[in-house]
Amino acid sequence: MTAKAFISGCAGTALTADEIAFFREARPWGLILFKRNIGTPEDVCDLVATFREVLGDPERPVLIDQEGGRVQRIAPPLWKSRPAVRFAGTLYANDEAAGRRMAWLQGRLIAADLADLGITVDCLPVLDVATAETHPAIGDRSYGHDPDMVAILGAATAEGLLAGGVLPVMKHMPGHGRAVIDSHHALPEVSASLSTLQKTDFAPFRALAALPMAMTAHIVFKAIDPDQPATTSSSVIETIIRGQIGFDGLLMSDDLSMKALGGDVGERAARVIGAGCDIVLHCNGDMAEMRAVAASVPMLEGRAAERAAAALAHRTAAHPFDREAAEAEFMILAERSGLPPAVS
Repeated sequence: MTAKAFISGCAGTALTADEIAFFREARPWGLILFKRNIGTPEDVCDLVATFREVLGDPERPVLIDQEGGRVQRIAPPLWKSRPAVRFAGTLYANDEAAGRRMAWLQGRLIAADLADLGITVDCLPVLDVATAETHPAIGDRSYGHDPDMVAILGAATAEGLLAGGVLPVMKHMPGHGRAVIDSHHALPEVSASLSTLQKTDFAPFRALAALPMAMTAHIVFKAIDPDQPATTSSSVIETIIRGQIGFDGLLMSDDLSMKALGGDVGERAARVIGAGCDIVLHCNGDMAEMRAVAASVPMLEGRAAERAAAALAHRTAAHPFDREAAEAEFMILAERSGLPPAVS
């Protein structure tokens, strides 16, 4: 695969002539979709197909953030609503097997929704461990406060996605749960000790280190690197993510458009790659920024290309399942978790 080391967004529900020309020349590794890109199911299928035709690659990754709850890019009335993953954590506290099953079904049903559209990568599971101070930007996107439970339910969701032919991306490595401000708007700083982080925040990622892909957190961990957020910190990436956590899969940044990172987007992209991320993620669909990112990142080659190929090799054909029966079972478990019937 010939690609540069970035994933791009686009502006609307269909690629413009400028976007087609840009993608053909810049050759991003993948495309990520947001609500602004979602029209009818047919529109989404056409958008995905056009992107792949432009690149001449029928397997080019197309990503989305489809978690359930507040983060659902495809949503009613054309798609079913899925609950926030915290409900699986609530159910798990009372019935561990049922909680695991709910988490697996969430992944499997989301995968079925995405596969219908040709979307092959979902930025899920969220492995951030909640604390009493966790900012609402994460909130019920976390399975809960117990690292072991977060790991178990995150693994179940990832297994459900993989069973449906969709690759998971765990986030936000090495942990976003202690952030008390929203990294979309400012740079959070975490002052917890390294030993505390190792026991809690890092633990789910360490348990799931064999998953193929992960996304970084735009957070400063003062005990590791007081000057740079994880996304642009070689100390965090090499010592913690690659070292102590043991993750050797494809590492992508969180969105460069977020205000937690300083400098223009070209500078941000260069710092991300320089720190050790394999791929830069840029989401807002702004063409001037897209060009700056493309000009600032290298071709995907060497160890990063090997990781990317290994990640894509994890994806297999969807396993057969009874979708109607799975939906019915999921609704029963969702109601048991405390979700109102009208929402489930």
